[in-house]
Amino acid sequence: MTTHSDSHPVPRWLGFVLRSDRAGSAWFVGAGFFLAPLLALVSPWPALTVAIWIVVGLFGLWLGLLGVAMATGLAMVMRSNTEIPEDYWRSIVNY
Repeated sequence: MTTHSDSHPVPRWLGFVLRSDRAGSAWFVGAGFFLAPLLALVSPWPALTVAIWIVVGLFGLWLGLLGVAMATGLAMVMRSNTEIPEDYWRSIVNY
């Protein structure tokens, strides 16, 4: 595990994964509210309906891979017996 500072004992890539997962999940949930009306509008065109479902599925797969990367990174931190400081979480969540 690579630490980039004593005050942040986490891998550098984990911050990117956490931010991406947070933003992607928020976008995915928000877009879900528009998915049903969109699919109702494009239902006469089966190819377009399939294309929309493929995009939704690929984005869901991306979020799943981010989840696996997040679990891996957090497990690496736990295995090194270090604690992630509160200011690091605040920088991710952006209170």
